[in-house]
Amino acid sequence: MIWTISDLHLSFARPKPMDIFGPGWKDHPDRIAQAWRDRVAPDDWVLIAGDISWAMKLQDALLDLQWIDALPGTKVLIRGNHDYWCPRSVNSIRRHLPPSLRLIGADALDIGEAVVCGTRGWITPETPGFAEKDLPIYQRELGLLDRALKAGRALAVGKPLIVMIHFPPFVNRQPTEFARMIAASDATACIYGHLHRRYDWDNAVQGRVDGVYYQLTACDYLGFGPVAVRGLT
Repeated sequence: MIWTISDLHLSFARPKPMDIFGPGWKDHPDRIAQAWRDRVAPDDWVLIAGDISWAMKLQDALLDLQWIDALPGTKVLIRGNHDYWCPRSVNSIRRHLPPSLRLIGADALDIGEAVVCGTRGWITPETPGFAEKDLPIYQRELGLLDRALKAGRALAVGKPLIVMIHFPPFVNRQPTEFARMIAASDATACIYGHLHRRYDWDNAVQGRVDGVYYQLTACDYLGFGPVAVRGLT
């Protein structure tokens, strides 16, 4: 099985209670762990689309990463906008990861039944509040996604290609350049997170668009438990 969940927002080294964002977040790590153990088998894969830890440095993030490592399955991670512990060049950090974690960034990984590729993404010019300072980050993330998709296509011969991106690739239900690139790559599915308000959940694009099956995987939206990646068949 291939499962997914994102936006774990862990903070074991320097606790940051998430219920300041609403009572639904109370004790959320315990609830995630229980659902995870109930559903995920040791030989399953779990895709985590960013915002893993509030930590600012890897040393503090290690407690969160070790917590994830102790859960069943092999986990594939990408950076989110709050993952300050994780540098843009992920190669430098991979050797520090616990054994069941795989970190991808602008590249791809063959997980047997599918190939996974991805990058963080960013807000786009269509997004309210997009500013001049966002433009170079946006352009850089487009380039990183292009690299990831090329790496994914090279590996995904006869296999589904799953794209992980933290920021939603649609604004007001309209495709952004990220979504257009994903569709042009012949990807099979795309998972994303970042959205935590009920209004955004209600307006999130899910299901098949231009041949790609999109799925929102923010953990509060999912009820704090991993779900199966959809759209692979």
